Amino acid sequence: MEDKSFELLTKMYSEMTEQFKEVNKKLDEKADKSDIIRFENELTPKVQALFDGYKQHTDVLERIENEVTKQEEIIMRRVK
Repeated sequence: MEDKSFELLTKMYSEMTEQFKEVNKKLDEKADKSDIIRFENELTPKVQALFDGYKQHTDVLERIENEVTKQEEIIMRRVK
């Protein structure tokens, strides 16, 4: 049974490798360096903006968490 599984995996790997080679060949033929640069120039600011938004969101969550912790401490002192 293991031999059949190994053969199947080997066959699948071989087929996938060939398909990737074909895709890469097509991309190399059609890819224009200026297109790649244009995509990078368009995407870089957008990715940076998303990262900045994520960072701001994380900062706000940390401030909220700290405030909740302070409030919990105050409540626990009053309960005791």
